[in-house]
Amino acid sequence: MAPGISPDVTIDALYAFTACETSISPNTCVIKDNKPHFMSVNDILIENTLQTKNLLKRELEIRLAELQEKIFFNSLLKIFIQEGMYKHPDYENSGDFETVVEVLNRLFTPFFDQFYREILPEDYKKLIEKPMSSITRFDVKKSDEQMKALNEEIAEVKKNLKHLTEYAIRWFEYLRDKYGKGRERKTELRVFDKVEAAQVALANTKLYVNRAEGFIGTSMKKDEFVTECSDIDDIIVFREDGKYTVVKVQDKVFVGKDIIHVAVFKKGDDRTIYNAIYRDGSNGNSYIKRFAVTAVTREKEYDLTKGTKGSKVLYFSANPNGEAEVVHVQLKPHSKLRKLTFDMDFASIAIKGKASMGNLVTKYPVKKITFKSAGKSTVGR
Repeated sequence: MAPGISPDVTIDALYAFTACETSISPNTCVIKDNKPHFMSVNDILIENTLQTKNLLKRELEIRLAELQEKIFFNSLLKIFIQEGMYKHPDYENSGDFETVVEVLNRLFTPFFDQFYREILPEDYKKLIEKPMSSITRFDVKKSDEQMKALNEEIAEVKKNLKHLTEYAIRWFEYLRDKYGKGRERKTELRVFDKVEAAQVALANTKLYVNRAEGFIGTSMKKDEFVTECSDIDDIIVFREDGKYTVVKVQDKVFVGKDIIHVAVFKKGDDRTIYNAIYRDGSNGNSYIKRFAVTAVTREKEYDLTKGTKGSKVLYFSANPNGEAEVVHVQLKPHSKLRKLTFDMDFASIAIKGKASMGNLVTKYPVKKITFKSAGKSTVGR
C-alpha cells in the first residue's frame, strides 16, 4: 500500500474491485411432496421452521387430549364413588356388562353435562375394573388437587396453541441454550453489498479545469489543478449562468464556459450545502438560496436559477459541512436608494430543494457581493 492509505479502505476496495468477494447462488435440490424442488437456503429454513411449528402444534394438541382424558376419568371416578353408584342395588345385581352399561348410563345421566365428551362403554369398563381397595381408599382432597393441577396445565397448553409462533420461538431458544454452548459462530458476519466502488476507490489521478474555456479532465496538466480523484468518480460542475451538471471523469471533456465550481460528486451527500445568490434574467430581481444535490442524472443539465435567459450567479460557495457564511452586498447607485450596502447571513436561509426559487435579496441591480465572515455548520449530525 502507498504511504498514508488506510488498511480498512484497502480491504473494502479489494471487495469492491476484485474477486475477494464472490456471490454464490447454490441450487439446493430437496424432495418436497414426493417431487424434486430447487430451493434457496432461506426457503429451506422457512420450510423447516414451519414444519417444526406444525409438529409443536401437534404435540400440544396430543398433550391437551391426554390432559382432558385424565380429567374426564378422574371426574367419572369421583362421581362414581361420591354418589355411591358402586353400592347401588341395580349395579350390584347386574348380571352382564351390557346391563352394567345400561345401569351406569341411567345413574350418570344427571352428570352428563360435566363431561367434555360422551361416556363410552369402554370408559365404564375401565371404571368397573378398578379394585375395590382403591375405591374405598379414594381421597377426595387429593383428587381435587390433581384436577386443579390438570386444569392449570390445560390452560397453559391452550395459551401456547393460541400463541403458537411465540411458543415456537421459545422452543428454538431452548434448543440454542441447551445445545449451543461451545458451538458459537466462529466466522464474522459483515455486509459487503453496501461497499460502493466510488466510495472506496483510491484517489489515483488528478483533476484539472480551464474555467474560461469550459473544459475539465485528468490530462490537462497545464491548467488549474482542482483535486485528486479516482478514475471512476463523478464530477459536479457549476457555471456562471446557473447551469450545473454531473459528468464522469475523463481525460478532457467540455462542460460549458465560465465554470465557477468543480468538485467530486458524492451521490446521496446531504451534508454538502451550496450557498448561492443569483440574478433572474439580465435585469431582474436577485435571489438567495441554499440547497443540496443528492441525486442527478449524469450529463443532464440542471439550473439553480429560475431559468430566465440572461440569469447570472452573483455569489456561490460549496460547504462540505453545511456552513453558512455572511456576505456583504453592494448595490449600484439608484435615485430611490438611500442605503447601498447591507449584509446577508446565509444562516437565516432555510435549506430547500435544488429546484427552489429562493428568497428575494433585492429588486435593484447588484454591483458586487463579497465574502464577509465564515459561519458555523447548520446541518445536524
